[in-house]
Amino acid sequence: MQHTAPANQAALTDRMKAKIAEIDAVAHEIPGVIIIHSNSGMGVEYMSQRGLDMLGVTLEELIAMGPAYYDRFFNAEEAKDYVPKIIGALERNDHLEWVTFFQQVRTLPDHEFTWYASSTKIFMRDDQGNPVLNITIAVPLDLAHHNTTKVDRLQKENEFLRNNYSKFSKLTDRERDILKLTALGKSSNEVAETLFISTATVDTHRKNIKKKLGINSSYELAQYAMAFDLI
Repeated sequence: MQHTAPANQAALTDRMKAKIAEIDAVAHEIPGVIIIHSNSGMGVEYMSQRGLDMLGVTLEELIAMGPAYYDRFFNAEEAKDYVPKIIGALERNDHLEWVTFFQQVRTLPDHEFTWYASSTKIFMRDDQGNPVLNITIAVPLDLAHHNTTKVDRLQKENEFLRNNYSKFSKLTDRERDILKLTALGKSSNEVAETLFISTATVDTHRKNIKKKLGINSSYELAQYAMAFDLI
């Protein structure tokens, strides 16, 4: 019995290597960079040669970096947005779910960041059905062409969400309802009729909303409503 766990671990390690080898065999045909992480510590287990060439490292060097890999190559501020989403997907362990996000990567500390559109999903599970590997495909965005405006807009939206989430989180459910209806152009009377409250109560809520968010205009109200998916 003492040798059961090591034997099982050895078998799992062999399966992981075989699974990664399947990807490595076709990685050169994929239009992007492939990264495979271990869900135990989120260390890098594999990166396609295209990605290694871009970063100027070998796979052995990348693996040896451990957590320093993330600090060296990625924008930590952007990571605050997408890393929790990846962790959530791993915890839900749904074989149909993947997470798509934008991330910024740079090869050296003094270089500019490059935008990538990336998608991550669980790649392999152990015998108990627990995730052991996840796979990411990252595609560099060509900002010299037509998608520049779209990427810039998405970047600004993500920045707005990060910068204003703490203020938005202070709103009550009722205040969010009123924010939504106000952003849709409803008058105080119309909001009151919809929510079965008095117009005076609506006006009080509106004042509180503006105070909590630190805004004054209807445009700013609409900006919050759109950014936080109320409309």
